[in-house]
This record gives sequence, C-alpha cells and structure tokens, in this order.
Amino acid sequence: MSLKSAAAPVPITFAIPANCRKLCLGSGRKKQEGAVNVDVVLSTGPDICHDLNQAPWPLPDDQFDECHAYDVIEHLENIVTTMEEIHRVCRNGALVRITVPHFSCSNAFTDPTHRHYFSCFSLNYFTGEHEFSFYSDRHFKRKANQILFAHTWMNKLIHRLANRFPAEYERRWAWIFPAWFLHFELEVVKDSPRS
Repeated sequence: MSLKSAAAPVPITFAIPANCRKLCLGSGRKKQEGAVNVDVVLSTGPDICHDLNQAPWPLPDDQFDECHAYDVIEHLENIVTTMEEIHRVCRNGALVRITVPHFSCSNAFTDPTHRHYFSCFSLNYFTGEHEFSFYSDRHFKRKANQILFAHTWMNKLIHRLANRFPAEYERRWAWIFPAWFLHFELEVVKDSPRS
C-alpha cells in the first residue's frame, strides 16, 4: 500500500476543548495525553486526521502554548508553510519542539518519504539569525538546539564537540562522525518584528 493511499484524510468531528493548549503534529502511534494529536493516517487514531501539506490546517489561531513536531516536518512539502502554520495556531510565547534527522544520518536518505534534510542552522531562517530570514514574516526565537548522536562511548566526545562548535562539525566532521538527529526548541514571537 502506498503512502498516498494510506494518507487519504477523513474528516473527524473533534471539538478542541477550550483548555487544551498542547498540539502534537504527526502523532502516528505515539499519541500524547492531554494534546490535540494530528496525523494523516486514520488507523493511528488521531484526534484530527489531516494532511499537514494542506494549509490552512483545521485548527484555530492562537490556540496552543506548546507544539511538538517529532519526526514529521522532514516528510512535508513546504517547510516555510509548515512553520507559518505552526506560528499561526500557537500563542505568543508558545514553546515549539521539533526533531528531524541530521543531514549526515543515513536514515535521512534511506527513508523514501523524507523530502528535506536539515542542519543545526536550518531553522535560523525563521529566527532572524540568517541573512535570508526574509522568506517568512513569522517570527520565532531560538531557545535551544542540539545535535544528537547514537549512544556509543566515542559519540559522547563527538556530541560535546559538535554542540560546542556546530559550524565546524557540520563543515568538516559530519561525514566522518555522522549525527543521528537534531532537536530544536523555538519560542513563537508575535508581538514584535525581528530587528
């Protein structure tokens, strides 16, 4: 069965409780308690079955204080649109946690459903920390980002060095000591433009 045929969204009647402030995008079989779980595959039992490639998402503006997008945005067609939708549905100051495979991870290329590859600097386009931050007028503040590695004794040292000197690691060492994935924490900024 192709992903396309499994991904046919079926509308689900789901009223978001007024006090529900947590969103889990691409929840799959790892639904989060107390969150609105969104996934494209109906058989995983999401609260809302929706293809996240289709914007706007069927979620209200300024609803969530926390958003988790674990292992999902690398599968989506348009990262800018995805980040803009996350921004829209979250409140000012909301915490956004994102994980994606690092570009040096073999799984980044092995999985045929991955459409994008990420560096620890990829989301700087949305925080104003990159010269081409004009791709979107939606603002985020970087709270933290981390390059993570498979658990081996050698990787403990590499982890420290890579996270202390990420540009040097990605430029010179990533293909020798490949990372596993990236973890980003961003804060939604709605009340003031980037300078």
